[in-house]
Amino acid sequence: MMVIRHGKVDLKQALEKAGLDAWVRALYPAGPGVSVLAAKEPGLAERVARVVGVTEVREVSRPYALASREYKPEDTVVEVRGHRIGAGGVTIMAGPCSVESLENIVDVAKAVKRLGGHVLRGGAFKPRSSPYSFQGHGEEGLKMMAAAREMTGLPIVSEVMEPGLVDLVAEYVDILQIGARNMQNYPLLREAGRSGKPVLLKRGLSATIEEWLMAAEYILAQGNPNVILCERGIRTYETATRNTLDLNAIPVVKSLSHLPVLVDPSHGVGKRAFVRPMARAGVAAGADGVIVEIHPVPDQAMSDAAQTIDYEEFGRMVQEVNRVALALAGSNEGASAREMVGV
Repeated sequence: MMVIRHGKVDLKQALEKAGLDAWVRALYPAGPGVSVLAAKEPGLAERVARVVGVTEVREVSRPYALASREYKPEDTVVEVRGHRIGAGGVTIMAGPCSVESLENIVDVAKAVKRLGGHVLRGGAFKPRSSPYSFQGHGEEGLKMMAAAREMTGLPIVSEVMEPGLVDLVAEYVDILQIGARNMQNYPLLREAGRSGKPVLLKRGLSATIEEWLMAAEYILAQGNPNVILCERGIRTYETATRNTLDLNAIPVVKSLSHLPVLVDPSHGVGKRAFVRPMARAGVAAGADGVIVEIHPVPDQAMSDAAQTIDYEEFGRMVQEVNRVALALAGSNEGASAREMVGV
């Protein structure tokens, strides 16, 4: 694999003129002025580098070329309404599983901001395991979230479930979320990538790390560099928790990819008593932030009540993950403690 930068040059024609027409069939556009050549042959990279109009060629051994650190050694930082995700601070995303009412989402948004959160989450379109469960308020829910943003200034993230809804959801949100069940919905990944909005990509329930990064590659290949990965637990034989939060994945993915990684302890464990300790563990493992479900009265939440925490618990969690970040900053020579907690 190789990633080729070529500006405004028609690379297909340029390769043909250079006598490399046999490789054109393996050429894939990956955004303005960038293409991926899915081929490897001794000396091929040097020949491509000499093609008129080519400014850079990077060979990559991983199948997820654009997501790989071989292609981009430095960390990607995703900026949303002035907040920088992956820039060294701990990003806190929080909100209800489902948007319930305008009054509720505004109350939650105010609590998120007051207690140190950075992004408001909430589901307007809900992928539920049962067809008889609450499926969300749809566009009305998005309007409620937008109103909460206007009142608090918090950016908002919400899930989009199908390709035909991408444009609608993108009208309202700052970050599109691709849920675990849709991680390999390739038409949806392409449309989300084309939207130009940052995309929060959750790991699938049984997805390998390579499959997860290949899903991110679909978004990146549309010319959208703003992908945020989210480890939300995988399905194992263990039944004591809803899922098994794979903390191994955090340092592994950080070593393989330049993309920021969040951890979702709410879905990872499925029990509110364990959300706070697993949030701490995720940040200790190197996560760039956490995303959790909160509600003023968790037992009354319309969905995922068992894993939803209240404001008091959320406030404690924010303080604790920030202390973990400060401890890590103290152990890293030259690191800024203020940056680690996003101050």
